[in-house]
Amino acid sequence: MYRRATRTLPGGTDSNFRAWGEKTIYVDRGKGGLVWDIDGNEFVDLRMGYGPVILGHGDDRVDDYVNERMRRGVSFSLTSEDEVRAMELVCELTGWVEMARMTVSGTEATMHTMRVARAFTGRTKIVKFEGQYHGLHDYALISVTPNDVADLGSADNPVGLAWGRGIPEAVARTVVPARYNNIEFLRRLFERDADDIAAVIVEPVLGNAQGILPQPGFHEAMRALTREFGILLIFDEVKTGFRLARGGAAEYFGVTPDLGTFAKAMGNGYPAAAFGGRRDIMSLMPDKVSHGGTYAGNRVAAAAAVKTLEIIRDTDALATIHGTGTAIRAGVKDAIDRKGLAFTFTGHPSMFGIVFSDVVPTEYRDWANTDHELYDAIAVLMQANGAMPEPDSREPWFICEAHAEGDIVDRVVTAFREALDQALEDRAHQRAGVERSGAKASLNTS
Repeated sequence: MYRRATRTLPGGTDSNFRAWGEKTIYVDRGKGGLVWDIDGNEFVDLRMGYGPVILGHGDDRVDDYVNERMRRGVSFSLTSEDEVRAMELVCELTGWVEMARMTVSGTEATMHTMRVARAFTGRTKIVKFEGQYHGLHDYALISVTPNDVADLGSADNPVGLAWGRGIPEAVARTVVPARYNNIEFLRRLFERDADDIAAVIVEPVLGNAQGILPQPGFHEAMRALTREFGILLIFDEVKTGFRLARGGAAEYFGVTPDLGTFAKAMGNGYPAAAFGGRRDIMSLMPDKVSHGGTYAGNRVAAAAAVKTLEIIRDTDALATIHGTGTAIRAGVKDAIDRKGLAFTFTGHPSMFGIVFSDVVPTEYRDWANTDHELYDAIAVLMQANGAMPEPDSREPWFICEAHAEGDIVDRVVTAFREALDQALEDRAHQRAGVERSGAKASLNTS
């Protein structure tokens, strides 16, 4: 399938993030917390589509509702009650969003939110944090993912590093990198450039580096600082929204931003996304700010959002997810402790990372200095043991409601334990081989 796909799809996939060369996996189906590849291999899915599948693959409650609604037609470029109801639920669950609009992806949501922020403030620049991911538009692909932190410039004066070619320098200059969890850096930046800064956009949890959490008081201080300088605060809740809590990270951390973006968990895998916030800002549309999209608010996405958000609101799904994540972490901790390795969990039980380091990471530069080679090796070996995390330590494990079913928790912990054993054994063999090679070279020299 890989060879067939590469003839028509660059890299053999529809996303750079799915292209793993000859090891690229092609999926057949999923149900609950499990997926099957086209060869029939079964895996516990710890990727969950990078987070959207909050309830489980093929959730009958959501799919049955979507199927019933879609039979009335899908795409009209007219507004349906489904769209209105979906955005009412976003406002209800968050408690702070006053107006919102639907779009199709998180990338579109952050792109439109940045535009609205620039229009409202009359300023040009957007501050974002190193290592944070806000989608694939040009204004988001700055200082996202270098392995070598030297590429990011000095700690006191980071450079805006474009991720890949094709991003105009004039666009890149409007995005200013900052350091996550460093409020003093942010203050100095504001004191220097506040008159040009429209907004700060932040993943409340640094989802692109295994879910690094904010230091106590960081979000509160950032909220106060943005108000002091007249800068808008955007919470990019594409990953955290309706996952950390019913009201997302804003509820979980007790901080109210001005604007927010949502996607992923709001549709249980269907392509539903939204952006919203204060009424006075959002009211710039439709007269003063452009926003649209042929598929924005299509009935499939809107219906999926309605049913998914109702389930999150009306059931204990999130409590189940959080409890399952806690149970998995307990088993993983026991396995690592038996080996005497230094490590820490990052993130929240519903989306967490495993970082091999004796230093708790607080920003992307810290993550880059951890033993992510060991983690990546474990993740690859876990696939052979029937569990599938992302084979890249930037991505956290995502937990869904269906992971609580049957023996899934035990299967994940067993797969991790066996993969850890094998990865450490492989590393020991590699080091022994290097030492033998070194010894031979020394003898030959002497």
